[in-house]
Amino acid sequence: MQGRAQSLPQVLSLLGAFVATAMVMGVLMAGLLIPGAYATGAATNSSIAAFEELPSEFTTTALAQQSVILDAAGGVIATPYNENRIIVGLDEVAPIMRTAILAIEDSRFYEHNGVDLRGMSRAFVSNMRGNEVQGASTITQQYVKMALQEAARQAGDKEAEKAASADSYQRKIQEAKYAMSLEQELSKDEILEAYLNLSYFGALSYGVEAASLRYFNISASELNLGQAAVLAGLVQNPGTTDPISNPEGAERRRNVVLDRIGALGLAKQDDIDAWKAVPITEMLDVQPQQSTCQNASMPFVCQYVINWLLDNPEFGETREERENLLYTGGLTVKTTFDPAVYRSALLHMTELVPVGDPTEVGAAAVVVEPGTGRVISLGQTSTFGNDQGTFGVTEVNWSVDQKYGESGGFQIGSTAKIYSVVRAVEEGMGLETTVNARRYSGSDGAVFDPSESVDNCAPLEPMTVRNSEGNVGGDMTFRRAIARSVNTAFVPLVLSKVGICDTQETMARMGLHKSNGQPIDPYLSEVTLGSGESSPLTVALSYATLAAGGRYCEALPVTEVLNSSGEAIMTPEPKCEQVVDEEVARGVNDLLRSVMEPGGTGASQPLAGGRESAGKTGTTDGLVQSWFAGYTPQLATAVYVGRPDSNTRSMSDIQIGGQYYRRVYGNTLALPIWKRIMDDALAGKELLTFPRPSPETVKGRTVDIPNVAGRTLAQARKLLADAGFDGNVVEVNNRAARGTVLGSQPSSSAPWGSSVTILVSNGYVPPPPPRPQPTTTSEEPSDEPSPEPPAPSAEPTNGGGNNGGGRGGPPPGDGRGGGD
Repeated sequence: MQGRAQSLPQVLSLLGAFVATAMVMGVLMAGLLIPGAYATGAATNSSIAAFEELPSEFTTTALAQQSVILDAAGGVIATPYNENRIIVGLDEVAPIMRTAILAIEDSRFYEHNGVDLRGMSRAFVSNMRGNEVQGASTITQQYVKMALQEAARQAGDKEAEKAASADSYQRKIQEAKYAMSLEQELSKDEILEAYLNLSYFGALSYGVEAASLRYFNISASELNLGQAAVLAGLVQNPGTTDPISNPEGAERRRNVVLDRIGALGLAKQDDIDAWKAVPITEMLDVQPQQSTCQNASMPFVCQYVINWLLDNPEFGETREERENLLYTGGLTVKTTFDPAVYRSALLHMTELVPVGDPTEVGAAAVVVEPGTGRVISLGQTSTFGNDQGTFGVTEVNWSVDQKYGESGGFQIGSTAKIYSVVRAVEEGMGLETTVNARRYSGSDGAVFDPSESVDNCAPLEPMTVRNSEGNVGGDMTFRRAIARSVNTAFVPLVLSKVGICDTQETMARMGLHKSNGQPIDPYLSEVTLGSGESSPLTVALSYATLAAGGRYCEALPVTEVLNSSGEAIMTPEPKCEQVVDEEVARGVNDLLRSVMEPGGTGASQPLAGGRESAGKTGTTDGLVQSWFAGYTPQLATAVYVGRPDSNTRSMSDIQIGGQYYRRVYGNTLALPIWKRIMDDALAGKELLTFPRPSPETVKGRTVDIPNVAGRTLAQARKLLADAGFDGNVVEVNNRAARGTVLGSQPSSSAPWGSSVTILVSNGYVPPPPPRPQPTTTSEEPSDEPSPEPPAPSAEPTNGGGNNGGGRGGPPPGDGRGGGD
């Protein structure tokens, strides 16, 4: 056969290759063929000595392979990796794939001892003649080269990686020595298995299993003749034979492999011809890469789980160790996320708040299991991706804390009121105790003075508070105050009864903190009306404390981590602590049930089938953010709807998802979303009720009322506050000097936490009414005296004031932070 014409550079290159090959073959023949024979030539002796002095101990590093994150049903969420590799056994690779790779790369693999001198000679002659270029390295030699490169990459040794592929005869000789050594340590099948798992097949696919899934969406065990030929043709030069980017080159290379298989008689010629006639584009079923969370089935879940693992000391001593283990260790990470609940939550959120809504209103929802902290679902109305100024595309995870998803959290509004309720019940406040919601005129708001505080966390300036329903005030039961979310009842509860400092401490022990991990600040606006920023996951877990009878559990998104051998290396257990007395939790649950009953802010959305639930709405100052957090004994869910990118833009006179809303409160969108998610998640589950509180808890404790007569008004308020009462000032007609405290009503004892009226003289005694003039009558005058006219009705006084934040903290605005 006439060879192709050679250019001068090609001739020089071939001459160089001839010299190098001759040198390599000379050394190898000396080392392989006559190492034990009597040698007389000095050159031969020198070659033998040089070969025997080369290192022969070849060690391999563990292959980097992709890990997999699974949902609770066993479905794949994501596959984090540095190299997309799935290690499989040789028995998990189709026999035709083994045949194809050996046919094109090393047909005498099972005959040589790691170095094939006959193959080297054949390849050299073929290349010199200008025929199809053939490689001279055996499968074993190729594996040695790739393994050295892999070890250098993992060690970050650029020089060693370069040396492992250097075009020098020294490298070839050392490679051959390692190959011979390896053949003495491993069986042929073990070497072939390692080779198929280590080889790069293009398109970011390492190993035959990852390549099969990437190009054909099947396992390596299912490959047919045509598919095997495509993959076998990739290993020598994947950059130019990648069927995705270069289908023509890949098709030519496939046909070369098929012809080689035919020449060796390893397949029927009819089958070979049939596959050569199939366009390679018709063979492909290309699958997207799962290298990041962007292509995950649950993108924001993927992000949270990865960051949770990387932040967890149980997963490794340092973050670097954890990253290396996750991205190269071939782990199986089993999570708690229920795919059905996830899909339901996403559906119901986007039904009412579409992804990328023009109003730039978004929603997020988290579902957790009380008593374990298992995170059942987590999601939001946005696409996972790099935010380039388009609302609805972001990598910021609205549902979790800053260290897990870069979110700064959102003001939680009146969902914060449950913590003062817990404190009040702990102090012995009865569920039906009468409290007073301070009245105010028009839109002025009720004013609360720092002097009314019972602790050292008092605000620095008077605070003006309004109710979202307008001037709802006067006496009402504690139950009605929470059901209607009356701000002017809760501010005095915190300020003058349970204390700002103690309420903040209650938030902390029930797991509520800011999204940045810091405690809620001890400001009246934050602990009462929710002006602090938290994440939906934090709120859901905190509310789950009450559902679990006062037992708080940390978030638990992962149940088990297995290594590449299937052995458990991490089995996280629930981390729970009893932080609220069980009887107190029963009392609070009973109060929060009222929110879902007629007259409560959540009454419009009861759960299906009459299922009992408890919860709390929340709306922030200016209608910027809204919430509903609620629970049953089985599940707790927090739903956020608001402005993720703004703390000032109001959700009033707004059209979201094509629906007009005059004002968006917690029960406008967050509550309906919550109901739909909970109804789906609880469908088919037992209808459980909350254990009822004892009669003693319902009634509360009765305490003595201190004598306040003769005190200043400030002293009287302080005495009553220290005893657990809210002092409600009423001026009455009396001859004592104006402002004199005359006493209280009642004056002996009352339920703890109730409102006690402080009677203050107005310094005015009305003149007696004029005596009636005697009239002449034929009747006898009556001996009974005329009745005294009734005293003018006493009216409570309210002063003005200005807005003021707590202790130098962020100003509470107009005090409507917990409007519903």
